[in-house]
Amino acid sequence: MLSDSAREGVDGVATFQLPFDATDPAALARFWAVALGYVEQPPPPGFDTWDAFADSAGVPPARRGDYAALVDPEGSGPRVLFQRVPEPRTAKNRVHVDVPASGPDRDWATVLGHVERLVAAGGSVVAERSGPFGEHWVVMQDPEGNELCVQ
Repeated sequence: MLSDSAREGVDGVATFQLPFDATDPAALARFWAVALGYVEQPPPPGFDTWDAFADSAGVPPARRGDYAALVDPEGSGPRVLFQRVPEPRTAKNRVHVDVPASGPDRDWATVLGHVERLVAAGGSVVAERSGPFGEHWVVMQDPEGNELCVQ
């Protein structure tokens, strides 16, 4: 069981990281930045670039594309990490991300507008769905086939 201090991040807000296995971490990060409204994580304090940090840590140039990370620009959402793995995705996700379309008054046109941006960023539409309470969403896949729903 985690202690309270292990479960809480800055200012007592619970934090976690959402990792994605990827064949191309940078490309997948670009898609998810559009999907989530996130930005590339800035390099650690004292470094102007990730390459400068990698140089200081002795990371060989051939390994520098093995990771990419995104953060919520407002600082409230989890960090999203993309890590290179040698094997492709082989089965349906058991967990997926529900992505709300931006804007406080999301209507179907707003959802479809966000879906169009995600298709332009390399995603694909699988199906439009609706639930028993009148809710609607679009099932999509990111460029590497991971499922997500836009609502």
